[in-house]
Amino acid sequence: MTSDLKTARNRRNPVPTVDIIISYRNGIVLIKRKNPPEGWALPGGFVDYGETLEQAASREAQEETGLDVRLIRQFHSYSAPHRDPRQHTISTVFLAHASGRAEAGDDAAELGVFHEDTLPKDIAFDHRNILSDYFKGRY
Repeated sequence: MTSDLKTARNRRNPVPTVDIIISYRNGIVLIKRKNPPEGWALPGGFVDYGETLEQAASREAQEETGLDVRLIRQFHSYSAPHRDPRQHTISTVFLAHASGRAEAGDDAAELGVFHEDTLPKDIAFDHRNILSDYFKGRY
């Protein structure tokens, strides 16, 4: 085995995740996390092996909110090494519209629908920055 291949196999890489900005009933859906890090967050999570980013976004939205989402487009990717205090992640954020009955599930203790001027104070990860970009029409 070449030294380059050994090095590549021992290298640590960021973990892919997805987050979803879900438009629902004239607001944006946030979930209150059951597990650390605590706070309100966009629905989302880790991409499973063998799953596309789009499949992961739809699955995570369904698991955490009970909503059927229609993905509109990719919004932006966020990759700051400390955006998630647990490990280095790279999140691809999707914009989506939803239908159905919203209900907290999986990792969500609560679910809320918020507007730019009613966002909760305690927002986890870098999701306040993501929402700021969204509301300012960036990307």
